Amino acid sequence: MHAPSPNIEDQYSTLTGLVYVFNLIVGTGALTLPAVFDRAGWALGLSLICILAFISFVTVTFVIEAMASANAIVQWKRFQQMKRALQANETQDEDSDEDTPLFSPVGWEKFPSQPHRYYIIHEKIEMGQMASLFFNRSGRTLFFICFVIYLYGDLSIYSAAVAKSLCDVACTYEPGGNFSNSSLPYTVHCWENSELTRRDAYRIFLGAFIMLLGPFVFFNVQKTKYLQMLTTLMRWIAFTIMIAYAVHKLIVDGVKGHPPVADVSGIPGLFGACVYSFMCHHSLPALVSPIADKSKLSRFLAMDYVLIAAFYLLLAMTGAFAFQHLDDLYTLDFGPREMDFADTGIVMRGVEYFLALFPVFTLSTSFPIIAITLRNNLKSLFLTEGRRYRWCIRKVLFPLLAVIPPVLVALATENLEILVGITGSYAGAGIQYLIPAFLVVYARKRTLEVIGMGVKNDFASPFSGKGWVVFVVIWAITCIVLVSVNFVQNYIL
Repeated sequence: MHAPSPNIEDQYSTLTGLVYVFNLIVGTGALTLPAVFDRAGWALGLSLICILAFISFVTVTFVIEAMASANAIVQWKRFQQMKRALQANETQDEDSDEDTPLFSPVGWEKFPSQPHRYYIIHEKIEMGQMASLFFNRSGRTLFFICFVIYLYGDLSIYSAAVAKSLCDVACTYEPGGNFSNSSLPYTVHCWENSELTRRDAYRIFLGAFIMLLGPFVFFNVQKTKYLQMLTTLMRWIAFTIMIAYAVHKLIVDGVKGHPPVADVSGIPGLFGACVYSFMCHHSLPALVSPIADKSKLSRFLAMDYVLIAAFYLLLAMTGAFAFQHLDDLYTLDFGPREMDFADTGIVMRGVEYFLALFPVFTLSTSFPIIAITLRNNLKSLFLTEGRRYRWCIRKVLFPLLAVIPPVLVALATENLEILVGITGSYAGAGIQYLIPAFLVVYARKRTLEVIGMGVKNDFASPFSGKGWVVFVVIWAITCIVLVSVNFVQNYIL
């Protein structure tokens, strides 16, 4: 089944669609960039962010081409069905005195004279549906495994980020008073006259977070338009304040951070964070399909990526040079005790707490949606379509499988740099690099077999040569190998 065509009133302008893409990409993942940028070095970080932005854009054009190809296959199949139905109808009525058939399928007259209309992005065909159209059974299984692992990583990052933010705001004990609260070890007491450690508080907040939001995975919850508007507004207020404060700190206090020019050991962390921060591929069908005018889609998406890369560089550069120490979650560097004002007013105090609790506000609204998406993909991976299963398996087991593993991961480590690095470097690299590359290859092969070479795909990627696909695959494999070697050396050996 494919999503129905968007109604005219549900469509929006190209500019609105690109704003949605911009908001989707520039999310919480950007908050992990300043710390890994600082460790990799300013010159190496600048170069790598630009390279990763470009390669991410290349694979976005692969997904767009695959979406058009999937629409072409669906349109062709629909045309064949209408053709057979019309022929059968004409056969039944061949002795009838009426000159017109009993019915004329909508759109029938358009296809023979306008074959280019096959390649239109009119219906929302998700990546999972494209995988079903173009991949064999093994390919579909690998796709869903990669997608599920990425969603597990997402939920682990969300859980850890929320619990960590709440812990760093709530725990007020600072031995000696010479530390930033976010840099204290988790063995330190949470409050001065309490035996509760920061790790205990982290786990308590994590448990409370799961108890409050975990039950939503047992139901169907949809994000409302107004909730999206609210979270988007809060996100941009937070990012604007962070950049403005870092610039103000540089002007008033001068350079406090001294990142190296280049440190190769920081590449794996930066790679994972960038892959995670440039991710939009899995949501492109929902964002692109309703755009009314798609004639210059690739050009506007390129502009989007240039703006996003510039924004990331501004966020990372100002943070790396303005702060002597950077936490793995950038908002924690703006906590109430980190901003050392002589006389902090109520407005500024509110801003401090708003920034420190920013991940809590935004991630709490997204957690149920991601968890439900994971639950549904687990069902698609393990359950056979058309077969009946017990109620407890469908309604209890799979929701628990969606929530419990991420919580266990967040309990095991609160290190967001590791979680983002692993999620981005492995499952994220698969979704952002490997899956789009293989999708476009098999989409081209399939449409060539079904539709032929005579019909042009107006949404074909500008990077149409086979060399680009080979380059993306080699790049992804090389990066995954390098990240794996670094991870083994730093965290296992």
